[in-house]
Amino acid sequence: MEKEHTLIVTSQEEGRRLDLFLAGKWPGMTRSRAQKLIAQKYVLVNGEWRDKNYRLKEKELVYVKIPPPKPLEAVPQPIPLQIVYEDRYLIVVNKPAGMVVHPAAGHREGTLVNALLAHCPGLMGINDDRIRPGMVHRLDKDTSGLLVVAKEERVVQLLSEQLKKRLVKRIYLALAKGNFQNSKGTIRLYIGRHPKDRKKMAVLEEGRGRIAVTHYKVLKEIKGYSLVWLLLETGRTHQIRVSLSHLGHPVVNDPVYGRREKDLQGKGQLLHAYQLSFVHPCLGKEMTFKAPLPDYFIEKLVKINYFLPSLLEEG
Repeated sequence: MEKEHTLIVTSQEEGRRLDLFLAGKWPGMTRSRAQKLIAQKYVLVNGEWRDKNYRLKEKELVYVKIPPPKPLEAVPQPIPLQIVYEDRYLIVVNKPAGMVVHPAAGHREGTLVNALLAHCPGLMGINDDRIRPGMVHRLDKDTSGLLVVAKEERVVQLLSEQLKKRLVKRIYLALAKGNFQNSKGTIRLYIGRHPKDRKKMAVLEEGRGRIAVTHYKVLKEIKGYSLVWLLLETGRTHQIRVSLSHLGHPVVNDPVYGRREKDLQGKGQLLHAYQLSFVHPCLGKEMTFKAPLPDYFIEKLVKINYFLPSLLEEG
C-alpha cells in the first residue's frame, strides 16, 4: 500500500540536505533509499521538486510518497526451525545467530521467512506484505533468540498494537566489554540513521532521532566483561547495541559497534533475546517464553571462568 507523509522542518533540522533529512525517518529509510525517492519525484518541498542536495529551511513542508515495496519471490525452503510454541494463530521461534529474518538484497534465500513459508504456507500475503509476512518484530542477523510471528492478519495487527503500547516484554542477555559505573539503570537516547554510514545507527540530538529506552542490570562482572540483563521499553533498530556502545561497553563480538574477538570468529555477537512475554491476542492469556543461551555464548562464559547454571533466574 502506498503511504504519504508530510513533515515540517524544525529549527534543529534547518540547513540539512534533503536526503539526509529523510534518512532514518522511518524504519528501513536509508540515504540511498531517500535519494531514489527524490530522483523518482516522490518528494516535494513546499510543493516543488528539489534535488537531494537541497538545504532545507525551518518550517518548510516536505511531502513524501512511499510506494509499496516490490514483491520478492520468497521461496519456501525446508530449513530447520527451533519452534518454542505454536498454535493456529501464531508461532514463537528461537532464531539462531547468522540467520537473516526476511529476504533483502544479498539475502534472497536462507532467511527465517523462507523457513517459515515452508512450515506455514498460509503466511504469504498476510497484511499484504510479501517481504515480511506475519512479522511483528525482528532481530539482527547476528542476534539470537525469540521472535513471535503471526499466522493471521488480525493477529499481526493485535500484536503490533501491544508492541506500540509497550505491553510486550522483551528481555535480552548480553556480554558487554568492561565494567559498568552503575550496576543498574535506564539508558535514554535518541537513535537514528547514521548521517554518513547508512548501514549503522547513531545517537543523535533530540528531534533528529527517535527516543530509545533500555533498562539494564549487571548480573556479574567477570575479568573485564559484564553479563547484563536488558529490558526493552522501545524497539529501535540496533537499540541495545548502540546504547551499550554509547556507554563505552559494546556487546562482545559486535562487528559494527565494537569488534570481532578471535575466539568467536564465525559466531554471532553475544546478545540473546532470552525472554518474550505478551498477552495472546486470541486466547486472552499472558504467555511467557524463554530460550537458553546458544552454545558459543556459554563457551565464552566458561572461557572467562564464569558460568552459573542458575544465571537466567538472576534476571
